[in-house]
Amino acid sequence: MKPRRTTSPARPRPTPRDVVGADPGPAFEITFDGRSVAALPGQSVAAALWAAGILAWRTTRGGGRPRGAFCGIGQCHDCLATVNGIPNRRACLLPARPGDAVTTQEGAGRADLAV
Repeated sequence: MKPRRTTSPARPRPTPRDVVGADPGPAFEITFDGRSVAALPGQSVAAALWAAGILAWRTTRGGGRPRGAFCGIGQCHDCLATVNGIPNRRACLLPARPGDAVTTQEGAGRADLAV
């Protein structure tokens, strides 16, 4: 029986951007809790935050547990964030725009807009 090859040659793996040949254009800046975050044209707020290593941007109403993107398609509401002062925005569906100010949403964001 022929031995299995256990190591592969050291070469960088292509990124999804490489595979599709994407050229999204120059990055722009958004902020998260005052911290500068780079975003690309066409990227959602959640994707920009993830790319910056930010995995949570909301806390739950009961218990204050951290939440971020879960389903990524707008069905679960875990990714709610306050964007430009408006609470309960689905970060996974919202395209990032230059200058957007994203802040951690605590609980429902505002009682009159509770989800």
